[in-house]
Amino acid sequence: MLDIKLVRSNPDLVRENIKKKFQDEKLPLVDEVLTLDEQFRASKARGDELRQQRNIISKEIGALMKEGKKEEAEETKRKVAEIADELAAMEQKEEEMTEEIRKRMMVIPNIIDDSVPIGKDDSENVELEKFGEPVVPDFEVPYHTDIMEKVNGIDLDSARRTSGNGFYYLMGDIARLHSAILSYARDFMIDKGFTYCVPPFMIRSDVVTGVMSFAEMENMMYKIEGEDLYLIGTSEHSMIGKFMGNILDPDTLPRTMTSYSPCFRKEVGAHGIEERGVYRIHQFEKQEMIVVCEPEDSMDWYHKMWSYTVELFRSLDIPVRTLECCSGDLADLKVKSCDVEAWSPRQKKYFEVGSCSNLGDAQARRLGIRIKGKDGNYFAHTLNNTVVAPPRMLIAFLENNLQADGSIKIPQPLRMYMGGKEVIK
Repeated sequence: MLDIKLVRSNPDLVRENIKKKFQDEKLPLVDEVLTLDEQFRASKARGDELRQQRNIISKEIGALMKEGKKEEAEETKRKVAEIADELAAMEQKEEEMTEEIRKRMMVIPNIIDDSVPIGKDDSENVELEKFGEPVVPDFEVPYHTDIMEKVNGIDLDSARRTSGNGFYYLMGDIARLHSAILSYARDFMIDKGFTYCVPPFMIRSDVVTGVMSFAEMENMMYKIEGEDLYLIGTSEHSMIGKFMGNILDPDTLPRTMTSYSPCFRKEVGAHGIEERGVYRIHQFEKQEMIVVCEPEDSMDWYHKMWSYTVELFRSLDIPVRTLECCSGDLADLKVKSCDVEAWSPRQKKYFEVGSCSNLGDAQARRLGIRIKGKDGNYFAHTLNNTVVAPPRMLIAFLENNLQADGSIKIPQPLRMYMGGKEVIK
C-alpha cells in the first residue's frame, strides 16, 4: 500500500507506474482516492473548527448559570448538543471515507524500481546470468515421476484416492532425499547467519491481507471454514506477520530468519494442477528466508538473498539461471523480483525453482512494522526468497543426478543427511 502523501503530491508518478504494469483499468482509482482524500481533509478541518466552537460555548454555560440566565444557558446547551450531533455524523462519515480510501489504496500497485524491465507478462522476463554448464546426457532422461517410481519413491494413485489430484505419497529413499534437501537447506542458511524458525502454519485474515494482494489471496489461500484462519501458501506470510504492529530498534536490524513449513495452495488459474507430476501441486514443503531491514539496505539484501539460492543449487551440481521479472509479471506489492530457474536435462530448458522479492515498505505499511527513529518512526522494508522448495526441487535434482544405469547420485553435501548413502539404486 502506498503512502497517501505520495498519491497527493505526485499522482502522475502513481498513474505512470500503473501503466508500466499494464493495469490501465486501475487508473480511475487515483482520481477517486484524491477526491475522497480531499473530502476527508475538509471534513477533518470542519471538525476541528466545530470542536473549538464547542469548547468556547461550553465555557459560557457555567457563566450564564452563575448569572442566573437559565434560559440563555439552556439555549447554549442546545447549541452544544447540535454541534455534538454534527460532529458524530461527521466522524461516522470520516470512518466511511477512510475505509473507501483504504480499499482503493490496497489495490493500487506499489511503485516498481527503475531497474525493472517493462513487459506485459512472464514471456517478457529477462535472463540475467547463468551459473554452471547445462548438460544433456547421452541417454534418455525419463519423466521425474517415472524416475521416482523405478525406485519405489512415489505413489500417486493412492494419493488420488485419499486426497485427489495435486497430492502424493513420497516413499523410501525419495522421501528421505526430500527431507535431506530441507535439512541441508536449513543448515546452509543457519551458516549464513539466519535464525531458524518453525512458524504457525495458519494465519488470520489481517495478516493475509497485510502480506499479499486480494487477487493472490483468492487464487492461493485455503480458508478454514467457520474460523478466521487461512492455511499458509508460504511461510513468508507468517514470518513477516510475526513483526505485525512492532516498533523495531534499529540496533536489532536486520532481522534475518529462515523457516521451514508445509505450504498449501489452491493453484487456481491457467496452469492448473498436474495429474502425473509434482511440479504444480496443492501441498509441498519449503525452506524460506525473510529479511526485515532499514530501507537503504533492502537492495543489498535482495542481491544477497537470491545469490544464496544460486549457491545452494550449485553446491549440488545443478545448473541454474536468474531471470528478472518484468513489470507486468510483478505482483502488486513487489518493488523488484527475480526467479531462480534450474536446468532440466529432459526438457532441455530451465524451469522455476524459487523466487526472490523486495517489497519495499508495502507489507510493513499494511502490517504496521516500524523502525524507531530519532525524528519519528518510519516503515521497515521486507524481503523474501525461496531457499529450496521440494518436491519441485527434486525434479531438478533427479534429472541432473540421474546416471545411465537408472541410479541416482547423491552429492557430497547431502550424504550426511542420507546416512552416508552415495547412490540411490
